[in-house]
Amino acid sequence: MSKLLGKKIAVLVTNGFEDSELTRPIEAVKTAGAEVVVISTESGEIEGKNGTTVAVDLETAKAVAADFDALLLPGGVNNTDTIRTDKHAVAFVAEIFAAAKPTGVICHGGSILTDADVLRGRTLTSYPSIKTDLVNAGANWVDEEVHVDRGLVSSRTPADLDAFNAKIVEEFAEGKH
Repeated sequence: MSKLLGKKIAVLVTNGFEDSELTRPIEAVKTAGAEVVVISTESGEIEGKNGTTVAVDLETAKAVAADFDALLLPGGVNNTDTIRTDKHAVAFVAEIFAAAKPTGVICHGGSILTDADVLRGRTLTSYPSIKTDLVNAGANWVDEEVHVDRGLVSSRTPADLDAFNAKIVEEFAEGKH
């Protein structure tokens, strides 16, 4: 399958990510032909909640939204809490949205979107514990396996990964919305 051939996908993540919410979507987009670039708040290697390690390709301070076709935001409470306090990461996410590039967000990953102030008038789903944060940031929250709103693909938990992965490949292939 080469739906994403020539597409460059940014994955914004740091220590404490939910392992399957990083590894399975990366596998899905790579299988579809995409190039994946792991962007983090620090260089070297990062580690998930369950011990998966991933090499960092680029630090947030050097990431430029124009260099990417889409964005993936995995969950994990520690991951998202760190990412959302990094001014470079928040600016990067805001630039992705300003350029109308598709974004996949799962579980707690939506909390990053609140700090980037990109949720007004958008509908998405997430892990239930961040529903209030998303609503307070202007979003309409729904409890669905996967929801798509103008290129923003969202899911609740690792149990939703099959549906999430299928939709991110589809939306990333479509490009700007």
